Amino acid sequence: MPEVSAEWAAAASNLLSNIRSSWTNLSTVSLPASEEDRKKIWDPSTMFSEELWLENEKNCAVVHKSKRGRKRQELLAVALGVKAGVKGALLWQPLKLFAYSQITSLVRRAALTQNDNHCNYEKAHNFKVYTFRGPHWCEYCANFMWGLIAQGVRCSDCGLNVHKQCSKYVPNDCQPDLKRIKRVYCCDLTTLVKAHNTQRPMVVDICIREIEARGLKSEGLYRVSGFTEHIEDVKMAFDRDGDKADISASLYPDINIIAGALKLYFRDLPIPVITYETYSKFIEAAKISNPDERLEAVHEVLMLLPAAHYETLRYLMIHLKKVTLNEKENFMNSENLGIVFGPTLMRPPEDSTLATLNDMRYQKQIVQILIENEDVLF
Repeated sequence: MPEVSAEWAAAASNLLSNIRSSWTNLSTVSLPASEEDRKKIWDPSTMFSEELWLENEKNCAVVHKSKRGRKRQELLAVALGVKAGVKGALLWQPLKLFAYSQITSLVRRAALTQNDNHCNYEKAHNFKVYTFRGPHWCEYCANFMWGLIAQGVRCSDCGLNVHKQCSKYVPNDCQPDLKRIKRVYCCDLTTLVKAHNTQRPMVVDICIREIEARGLKSEGLYRVSGFTEHIEDVKMAFDRDGDKADISASLYPDINIIAGALKLYFRDLPIPVITYETYSKFIEAAKISNPDERLEAVHEVLMLLPAAHYETLRYLMIHLKKVTLNEKENFMNSENLGIVFGPTLMRPPEDSTLATLNDMRYQKQIVQILIENEDVLF
């Protein structure tokens, strides 16, 4: 087993002190008689010793085999690491079956805060009611989760387990686990970039890189549609292979397929790049008649976007500005791109066709302003 750092030992000691405090409530539990033996049991350096770990591996298998046939009281005793009715008999199943998993989770979260390469975008946890199998401790308050079903909540993005009441106080520090992210398209933008530890969604980076390499002078870029079936193929490639998806010219010679896949990614976002919370503010800014005041209002609203959304929008506008610089070949100016990307990047909070139609010219105007003034606004 790898050497235990000070952070691991501190997390282990904190959690195990809570487990030890629960023993006083069990009449069937007996600790070793001598004070020296008891201290040795709860000493993290002893608990994590390789010899003791290997010795108790065999006991874990025995517990698993007999688990189904035990009574509820016996299961609780086993989970806490003792044999019911046998004085001084200490098992190490909780370290393997419960405590170790809890310590791993705590250390995982501690390690994430020390990761200098991590993009520090704030993200709220996606908590859902969860029924835990066997005893579980809250990873926020370190207290036991009581009950047989729905004992607490679990974040479906990072796996954090807490009491339902504790979830209200957990900071917005969710670091999604890549193993829990099943797809790329239709995934929340901030969730995706934090899972991949990137500044922007890798779909945006890869598609824009490919378009700028061989498609900036393509006539009608972003306006001309590629074959829907091929665009779906690109989507499935990203969902299946992530940043290893192959969208090279050998597979997709038509650059409009790549451009269509990029637009589809933005349309499929559950929260648009220009979020629902800022939508109305952008529309109001577009209605300002004075150009200088309008530009200032747009800049103020941009500052309200979540960090990942802001960075993605900034990168896209820099790219679209490059597209307009090749207007003589591709016939795509900022107004044309505004018509294409307005409804793609902005959607009204309410699902109203009338509201969408009324706001279309303002959506176009906002994107046009962002493209033409990207060097000032970003």
